[in-house]
Amino acid sequence: MSGHEELVVLLDDDGRAIGTHPKATVHHDRTPLHLAFSCYLLDADDRLLLTRRAGTKKTWPGVWTNTCCGHPGPGETVGAAVERRLHDELGLAVVDLRLALPGFRYRAVMADGTVENEICPVLVGRCRHPGDLDPDPEEVGATEWVPFEDLRRDVLSGAREVSPWCRQQLDQLPDHPGSAPPATDPLPPAARA
Repeated sequence: MSGHEELVVLLDDDGRAIGTHPKATVHHDRTPLHLAFSCYLLDADDRLLLTRRAGTKKTWPGVWTNTCCGHPGPGETVGAAVERRLHDELGLAVVDLRLALPGFRYRAVMADGTVENEICPVLVGRCRHPGDLDPDPEEVGATEWVPFEDLRRDVLSGAREVSPWCRQQLDQLPDHPGSAPPATDPLPPAARA
């Protein structure tokens, strides 16, 4: 998005678009509700690509989380946003992308008062070529392939710390998300294309 100001889609409580705001300034102590996504990328052995957010990120710097998070731009589908961010942040392509938690919503507050406030559909996909992994250091501080079941157990038991949204999502995802059928619930209106 070089040369372009990245915009996020602002939402009302029913998930309808009500405007846009520059991503660079949307997160603060009164962050408005906006559209996002979370992606969980699995390999052929059902290992999840876990990422640690770069230390320079505005929200939850240095914290381990799911594979990739981001914001669909105005007019961009959630699937296209996932593909864009996986390529840009990790150098990876996704196959068999499935909607797992269409209406996931959360609000979390950092110790400094910065708020995340998102309707955040959750998608699960398979990594086409795991060997292509090439993290962008401005986005990703570290990566680790972790058996999904082990990660879920450790996070939910409190043995492993992750981002607040990742913990909530792991609590709601099925035991074997890579083989689960796609969710049938509708996406929020702003995320439909």
